[in-house]
Order: sequence, then C-alpha cells, then structure tokens
Amino acid sequence: MGFLSDALARVAPSATVAISQKARTMAQEGRDIIALSAGEPDFDTPQHVRDAATAAMNAGKTRYTNVDGIPELKEAVAAKFRRDNGLDVTAADCFVSSGGKQIIFNAMLATLNPGDEVVVPVPYWVSYPEIVRLCGAEPVFAVADASTGFKLSPEALEAAITPQTKWLILNTPSNPTGAAYSAAELKALAAVLLRHPHVHILTDDIYEVLVYDGGSFATIAQVEPKLQPRTLTMNGVSKSHAMTGWRIGYCTGPKPLLAAMTKLQSQSTTNPSSISQWAAVEALNGPQGFLAEWRDVFQARRDLVVAGLNANTGLDCLTPAGAFYVFPSCQRLLGKTSAGGAVLVTDEDFVMALLEETGVALVHGTAFGLPGHFRLSYAASNAELEEAVKRIQQFCAGIH
Repeated sequence: MGFLSDALARVAPSATVAISQKARTMAQEGRDIIALSAGEPDFDTPQHVRDAATAAMNAGKTRYTNVDGIPELKEAVAAKFRRDNGLDVTAADCFVSSGGKQIIFNAMLATLNPGDEVVVPVPYWVSYPEIVRLCGAEPVFAVADASTGFKLSPEALEAAITPQTKWLILNTPSNPTGAAYSAAELKALAAVLLRHPHVHILTDDIYEVLVYDGGSFATIAQVEPKLQPRTLTMNGVSKSHAMTGWRIGYCTGPKPLLAAMTKLQSQSTTNPSSISQWAAVEALNGPQGFLAEWRDVFQARRDLVVAGLNANTGLDCLTPAGAFYVFPSCQRLLGKTSAGGAVLVTDEDFVMALLEETGVALVHGTAFGLPGHFRLSYAASNAELEEAVKRIQQFCAGIH
C-alpha cells in the first residue's frame, strides 16, 4: 500500500495483542479457552476508586483538563514518589498521560533523532523496540537471559553503550520475566551510567507493588540520586490498582523533558480522561491495604504455576521475584512433534500448537526477543491456572 508511511513499515504489530485476539475469536467460536496471554490483573478496580469516578461525573468534572494532568493528580503523584520511592519531587516535576505507554512514546518522540540508539535489555516488553523504531532511532539489544536471572549485567550494559546512545530503558519488575532488580544490582548499573553522562534512563516501574518473598522495590534514581537529573521514572495505576482500562500513567523527570512531552501531548491526545484522573487521585491517596492482600494472592499463584511447569514436562521455569509472569524455556521440546502432529521447530510453533490442541493461550518468547521461551501471565483464578498447568503438562507429555 504505497500511501502508508515508511515509519509504519519499521514497526511490527503487538504479538501479545494478536494472540489475545486469536484466543478471543476461538472462544467466540465455542472453544474452551484459557487465555494467559495478556498482562492484566483479574481483580476488580477497588470500590473506593470507582466511587471517586462516579462522584467526579456527578460533580460535572467532565471537561477538558490541563494537558499534563489536573493539579490534584500531579500533587498525588508527587506525594507517591516522595512516600514510596524517596524522590524529592513536587507536582511541577510530574506529568500524567493516557497510560504508561503514552509516556514512553512521548519521551522517545520528544528526544530521538535518526541515528540515535536506545539500549533495550532482552527479553523486553514488546512495545519498547517498536516505539524506538517508530521514532526513527535504533534499539540496541543487551541480552539478559536465564543465566543472569533475566537481569542486565553491568558488563552487558557497558558493552551496549556507544556515543550514539541516548537512552537506556529499564523495567523492574520485568515484563515478560518477572525479574526484579535489587538496590545493589541497580547501584552496579548506576556506576556504569555515571561514566556515560550522555545516556538518559527511562525506568518503567509499572509493576512496583508486585515484589514477592518479602523483597523490597527499588528504582534507580532513588538508589543513585546523581542520576535523577537524567532519569524519567514512569509508573501508573493499571497494574497496581487493576485499572488497565482507565488509561492513566504518570512520571517524574527533568522539567525540560516534561515540557517537551507536554508540547507533544497537546498536539496528540491532549489531556487524559478527566474521570480517570479523578479516580487515579483516589487510587494514589486512598487506602492501600488491599495491595498486600493482592500481592499474597499473586505470590501463591506464582508458586502454583512454577511448581506445575517444572513437574517433569520438559520445561525449565525460573521463579520470578515480581510482576505476574513466568518465562519458561521450552528449548528441550523443540525439534519434536506434538500429539496433534504439529512440528515444533520454534517457540511460536509451540505456543500455536498448544493453543490449537489444548485451548491455552500463551505468548512465544521470540516476541520478547528471546527465542526458545514463552510467557505465561498468572493474573487468573487458581482454578484456571490449575487447569491450564494440567493441559500444558499433558501437551508436553504428548510431544515425541
């Protein structure tokens, strides 16, 4: 189609969205599907947050707002960063967007030129490299595989940085692996970044509240305050407060960058939804006690899934420290044939055959830059997870 842009040709569609859509279509056709392909909490948005949205609507708060968010939400965001992350920021240092993805998009589009490079640890969330490419820049992949617990080593970071590097994108806890960096591990990466003052850091902390086994969350500007002037710390209410559809992301970073992002947003979406903003004020300022309960539920699900996948199935699954994903290797089962006759050459063959033969929807590791793996989201009920694990075990047992 000759009228489509060159920029669009550089970008692949989201594999997670594509597989989730295929699973939905199969379910509509009457197939018994267990969809573990999307990263979305299965809890309802808390009642007090929904009540705040209703109150905002009834009070007529349905007009345009400031492009970068209502003052009340920016105050709540600043308070959250001070309270939870030890970042000394005010509302003037904060920015609100229609979801975390728009913040990443705004930041990249506002700063990247052709020839610029962005270091992206592998495996990565599917959108990072595509956003970079859409902006005309190049993602540079630094491998952080199972041998390092899916965490970027200082050596791999050092090797990936060149004079053209503009950003490092860091996601902890991680999608797709659930790997979470300790403060000491972040400090070691910060030591590398201090030697390269031309590199900015975008840290995607969207899974902050989901760190397990009594571990504590850390973010890089907190661990190394000298990096704060060149760090964009991004978060949102989607995963923490089960508000994926409300579309509110927020961040703090250098004021000139936030001004550029505001300029960009003023010409794209303008303000985020006014109702969603008022709901997010309540999400950040209101009771947080339920977060610990949700975390305990997710940790129990993680343990169920990891134990089930490692039970003599030919899969190798590390125990993640955070988020709600596992990222097992199916390498030992490739080059073989499924019970249904599918030849499993790649990890994509594996997940597509699993979907066709058992109705369990997962995402192949190649979509995240690391072949031979798959991602399973355990943001689902225990009953669904137990049934899914049983079907995966049966599928793997039938491979010959």
